Amino acid sequence: DLCWRTGYWTPAAATNTMAGQLPVGCECDKDVVPADKCAPAAAPAAGARAAAPAAVAPVGEKVKLAADTLFEFNKAVLLPAGKSKLDDLAAKSKAIKLEVILAVGHTDRIGGDAYNQKLSEKRAEAVKAYLVGKGVEPNRVYTEGKGKKQPITKADQCKGPKSKKVVDCLQPDRRVEIEVIGTK
Repeated sequence: DLCWRTGYWTPAAATNTMAGQLPVGCECDKDVVPADKCAPAAAPAAGARAAAPAAVAPVGEKVKLAADTLFEFNKAVLLPAGKSKLDDLAAKSKAIKLEVILAVGHTDRIGGDAYNQKLSEKRAEAVKAYLVGKGVEPNRVYTEGKGKKQPITKADQCKGPKSKKVVDCLQPDRRVEIEVIGTK
């Protein structure tokens, strides 16, 4: 009776349904799947026709915050411009029935793998802490760090050893990508 999440698990996957079944996350992911989605459908009374369910279109808005507004080189402290964008995101999340917010931190290629992994996690946690401070429920915000595994810059860009020019060139890689999932 234990539940396990693999590296492929996402909150969106927990809400997936198979035809005629409840979402897969109803057993283990009750913090992600809304309770009304896990309630079995009531059987229609004898002779009564089942009413067509109202269609609720999920709203998924992926927001990629500009890297230079969130983090400086080797830092996990939000800049004022990044806070302004997160204020806007928090306000938008209150206008929908929020299911989950995913915050994925990234770093540039400078530094070791373990260090960059930890820094990317700290950046994602900084975004979560800020959103929670703005009234978003903590159990609705999931964080993940990707380290330097998913750069935006190409391998042939930003050549050379660490220098101010290379650090400035790699700015797009220092980011947190945020995905908001909810319904209107």
